[in-house]
Amino acid sequence: MIARPMTSKHATTRDTLIQAGAELIAEQGYHATGINAVLKASGVPKGSFYHYFSSKEGFGLAVIEAFADAYEQRLDELLDNDLAPLKRLRRFFAAGRADMTDCDHSRGCLIGNLGQELSARNALFCEQLDGILKQWERRLVVCLEQACSAGEIGPDTDSEALAGFILAGWQGAMLRAKTLKSVTPMQHFEDILIARVLR
Repeated sequence: MIARPMTSKHATTRDTLIQAGAELIAEQGYHATGINAVLKASGVPKGSFYHYFSSKEGFGLAVIEAFADAYEQRLDELLDNDLAPLKRLRRFFAAGRADMTDCDHSRGCLIGNLGQELSARNALFCEQLDGILKQWERRLVVCLEQACSAGEIGPDTDSEALAGFILAGWQGAMLRAKTLKSVTPMQHFEDILIARVLR
């Protein structure tokens, strides 16, 4: 759930603005990211920004939507295939640690970061962010239910409660990893989850 580049060789001006905004917001937050900084990072003139977005809020919502769409495709690769369910879950954690290392612990999860910064202040952002987190939680529920069916975890496991715990714990571990500039909290979370919870 780390903020990662979303560009392609066919990126439009709108895509370029969104990508630049996503990287800046993930590193320094929504309020600290001004439109001028986005324009400078993207190399796009100011008039083009307002052609695509009527306000900074509209731009922020578009950044969130684009990030969520890109990450849904990544979750397809990480969680939806023929590997055993718990192997998929471990691959999901490994990908998160790799992403955190690749950005030198500077970004973390864009959705989680914005949830901390904006949920109490902006109802539109709160609703959109909550909907995305619920979708991610649902993906974990499906994986855990498959793990139950495969006999990898106990048949009486409450998959919905466990998925909520995993998502909340992983988000916290990423926040701590950013603070410490180390993926150790993420590794500890996974290790304890696998050894003590998913038994």
